Amino acid sequence: MTAEASRAGSPTDLAADGERPLRIALLTYKGNPFCGGQGVYVRHLSRELARLGHRVEVIGAQPYPVLDTPGDGDDGRLSLTELPSLDLYRQPDPFRTPGRDEYRDWTDVLEVATMWTGGFPEPLTFSLRARRHLRARRGEFDVVHDNQTLGYGLLGDIGAPLVTTIHHPITVDRQLELDAAETWQRRMSVRRWYAFTRMQKRVARRLPSVLTVSGTSRQEIVDHLGVREDRVHVVHIGADTDLFSPDPAVRRVPGRIVTTSSADVPLKGLVFLVEALAKVRTEHPSAHLVVVGRRPDEGPVAQAVERYGLQDAVEFVKGISDAELVGLVRSAEVACVPSLYEGFSLPAAEAMATGTPLVATTGGAIPEVAGRDGETCLAVPPGDAGALAAGLNRLLGDPELRARLGAAGRERVLRHFTWARAAEGTVLHYREALAGSAGPASRRPDRSAPRNPGRSAASEAVYPESRATC
Repeated sequence: MTAEASRAGSPTDLAADGERPLRIALLTYKGNPFCGGQGVYVRHLSRELARLGHRVEVIGAQPYPVLDTPGDGDDGRLSLTELPSLDLYRQPDPFRTPGRDEYRDWTDVLEVATMWTGGFPEPLTFSLRARRHLRARRGEFDVVHDNQTLGYGLLGDIGAPLVTTIHHPITVDRQLELDAAETWQRRMSVRRWYAFTRMQKRVARRLPSVLTVSGTSRQEIVDHLGVREDRVHVVHIGADTDLFSPDPAVRRVPGRIVTTSSADVPLKGLVFLVEALAKVRTEHPSAHLVVVGRRPDEGPVAQAVERYGLQDAVEFVKGISDAELVGLVRSAEVACVPSLYEGFSLPAAEAMATGTPLVATTGGAIPEVAGRDGETCLAVPPGDAGALAAGLNRLLGDPELRARLGAAGRERVLRHFTWARAAEGTVLHYREALAGSAGPASRRPDRSAPRNPGRSAASEAVYPESRATC
């Protein structure tokens, strides 16, 4: 037992790793657990950190996170503190102008002014509110974990060592939207909206410890944001493999293809999947697509659905529960991830965890999750509707291949991509950050150690395949 653990009291007071339990502030400027990777990350990571014996306080803005109960005997280890914004993008009145009595301080004024000029203010304004909150509670936390806010307010002294997760550089999203913009007015709007990425780039370069979810994202953080290689560490995230699991009692619906996608986000590649479906239906007339996401009223996806006459073959569902989502994925003969780019791809991991065979592109980090073509998935180039159609046709026409890929995909997720393993790897980096903040000597770099920028000792111990690719 370490000296730190000895000071903590009896062995029953220790965390799962035999060390003193940590007091963790987990920050998230957006916490929706049903839409978007950031909210899902906070929901599942916080639960698993609490299960390991740590005390986790999630500090978030609207939409507020929904937290899971860690289990029996959790002893209040997981809690939520609401740090409200003006919630300018809430439904059904997005881009609203607040009433005079809603303004509380100059941060609120900044939030509204940025929105009025076409920018996205939440990363900056949340970071300023979080800084004020954390400083007022100095000494209550051992470590602060920021979930991709990357705002100026988190630089400097915030009362505890800072660890930051960057799922992937938002500069990638920005460039893909610029590439898809058809007019100069649209390009101007995209540049204004993504103006906050300049701040995130400056902040990222000054961060002492960055976690990311894949080797691909790690390299892009180095290349796009200019973060030093030795400061970026891969800790894979995962699927809830108890929830997303096979159920032989659920009947597969012939021809059903399921995807989770935002129709209005070009990098999700949904328009190519719609085009592929039109091709697939010439060989498999029963083929139909269920999209977990909002039905678009206009734009490339809506136009493609109309152009190919697929109004009755493409269904959009939103606002469904976890259980309904799992049931939907289990009922599909094929799951599909058509994205041009992903920093990790939770939909791929979750579909594989249910034993549903997967067709996925090779965009971004998807191959790290989905694995090798023909072994755990069928892999196709991003942005290629013909290749997507060929993969879907092959799986829809071959029950034995579906069964083999589905079983192999489930096994891959169980080996590499679970939230329990993600929490264990994250805690190792928390403890490294604490050790690094103990004094000048501990912060001095070890010049004698061989430099392996892709992995820290902690990530080697927990994720020996953290740079795995297909």
